[in-house]
Amino acid sequence: MLLLDRIAARDEKALRLLYDDTASRLYGLALRILGNKAWAEDVLQDSFVAIWHKAGSYRDSLSPPLAWMGLLVRSRALDFLRRRRAERLDQHAVVDDMDDLPQAEDAQSPMQWAEASEQATVLHQCMDRLQQAQRQVVSLAYLRDLSHSELASHFQLPLGTVKTWMRRSLEQLRKCMARHV
Repeated sequence: MLLLDRIAARDEKALRLLYDDTASRLYGLALRILGNKAWAEDVLQDSFVAIWHKAGSYRDSLSPPLAWMGLLVRSRALDFLRRRRAERLDQHAVVDDMDDLPQAEDAQSPMQWAEASEQATVLHQCMDRLQQAQRQVVSLAYLRDLSHSELASHFQLPLGTVKTWMRRSLEQLRKCMARHV
């Protein structure tokens, strides 16, 4: 992605453009993992600082830009949760009943976080089993919400090829995920 190349060259305007283009999706990812709006905002900010520092290490041959940034956000969010957990353990706070803890309206339980993290890890492993071109098609379809025709145009492929890749890739992902559930 051209913006990541410009960011690697320390172009602040490119970072702002990338932020404007991707922040809402990356914030949504952080919010799903953390279940807290303020925490998600903090993780998003930390993630864009990491993107600024790590843009030079991005390799488009390994993953689409949004997938790479999504992994950074996911890692930062999980690290945030681990730090919060460690802080609570350091305080030696004993809670008899988890139901008595105040919860945000959209907060997930620790079990849901663990399950989501496990599912994300399995999905990542299953995605790695797809051919690179098919992995990119699936990633862009779901991370950027692109239609089949938009994908065909983006990759300069026939529409039928994109539809076939999507169908076969999703079936392969379903089978892979089913083995790990």
